Amino acid sequence: MGQPKYLVAEENRALVAALGRPRTVLDVGCGLGLNGAAARRRGAHVTGIELDPAAAAMARERLDEVLELDITDAAALEQALGDRSFDLLLFGDVLEHLAEPGDVLRCFVRYLGEGGHVIVSVPNVAAWTVRLGLLGGRFDYRPSGILDDGHLRFFTRESAAQIVRDAGLELLRIEQNPMLVRAARDLIARAYYPEPVREPADPLRLSRSLPYRAYQTVVRPVEDRIANRAPELLAFQHVLVARRPVAKGPLSLTVGMLTMDEEESVARMIAEIRRVAPDAQILCVDSSTRDRTPDIAQELGARVLRQLPPRGHGPAMELLMYSAAAQSELLIYLDCDFTYPPSYIPVVRRVIEERGADVVNCARTRRRPAAMPVPNYLANRTFAAMAHALHGIPTCDVHSGMRAYRAAVIRAFDFDGEGDALPIDTLLWPAKCGYRVVEMPISYDERVGVSKLRKLTGTLWTFIRLARALPVGERLGERYDIE
Repeated sequence: MGQPKYLVAEENRALVAALGRPRTVLDVGCGLGLNGAAARRRGAHVTGIELDPAAAAMARERLDEVLELDITDAAALEQALGDRSFDLLLFGDVLEHLAEPGDVLRCFVRYLGEGGHVIVSVPNVAAWTVRLGLLGGRFDYRPSGILDDGHLRFFTRESAAQIVRDAGLELLRIEQNPMLVRAARDLIARAYYPEPVREPADPLRLSRSLPYRAYQTVVRPVEDRIANRAPELLAFQHVLVARRPVAKGPLSLTVGMLTMDEEESVARMIAEIRRVAPDAQILCVDSSTRDRTPDIAQELGARVLRQLPPRGHGPAMELLMYSAAAQSELLIYLDCDFTYPPSYIPVVRRVIEERGADVVNCARTRRRPAAMPVPNYLANRTFAAMAHALHGIPTCDVHSGMRAYRAAVIRAFDFDGEGDALPIDTLLWPAKCGYRVVEMPISYDERVGVSKLRKLTGTLWTFIRLARALPVGERLGERYDIE
């Protein structure tokens, strides 16, 4: 067995950051399987396709399966993949090696499931290093990098976006890996791979080194911020996130609730949900052992997941969202205390199914509801104003306890529920990353039972999440629908 072509191998950081938590992944031209392995660590079943036998052998150590196929051979692909479909297709620095990249991309879209996503990474031929070379009259091919001697096509940010659109995909956003420290990559690599290289070379030696890890932790976030200012010039790779266009129509539904000592209300809530959405699965994530809430819910046919010992609202919401996204195409969640009327479920559902929205945010606070104390109302409006000022999102309720999500949108992100105030992330991230979010007003009624709101920790985590969401996506402007 020979060796992989490339002396130095590393994860594509921007691509890995965009993976989300898909159920199934097809990693096209998977190389050593590093990017697919990151998806597998998040719970995905990953199938790789790789023509080079040496690389395929290494990828098999990381992925669930690897097919040794020529990705330009449509007949061989059809025979190997049949009618399989995937949540996510990865093209990590593959298309530039093809004579007809658009044809290959269109061929693979057929294996994309409903609502499925595609992530494409291509080198940026308009990077400042290439431009400087051209000014000096040089366009020299190299063993790797932007001017790799195996590249047949070259892409700018706009031409990469166009080839994705021409494949019938909806382009959501473009991220990038920066071309700053990387400009000295050859010098750095020679320190770890002195010439002549003695076989067998370890392509992961550099990426496992302490200086490399320190760079990724300390320097790389600063580079990202700088490159975001002028990606056409400062990007090494453009990483495009796209999806199959949304199809309007009925979706399988899960109605989810977080429960904690809801014995007074859970039976009536389930009965009301069954009345307005008889086809829905009901999912409860319960975080208490003090009463019979989970027993009652199970007796009434709900699926119950236990969060024991209790870890708080954020981890419970994370469990609810990803569990629902694994079994249904649509999630509507609401509190189990009748503050959010279940009668809105059919209305919210129609906004997703008939109008093609991705997320519906049910806003309580256009005006102060009689059931909401004045301090709570003022705090909610203050947080909403901060979201508008920092992120450009004209919401009036970032902490709504009733929302609807296409499951494919949930799977497109890797939400970290640790701590409180997770609804901040689950609203801001989709809104800033190209998905259609609709905000509609709803009523807010008197609570049945006792509030479990942790005001101090919730406030602190709200500030933390508002700040941490700043690097995510783009500041919105007018792309948030208010009804």
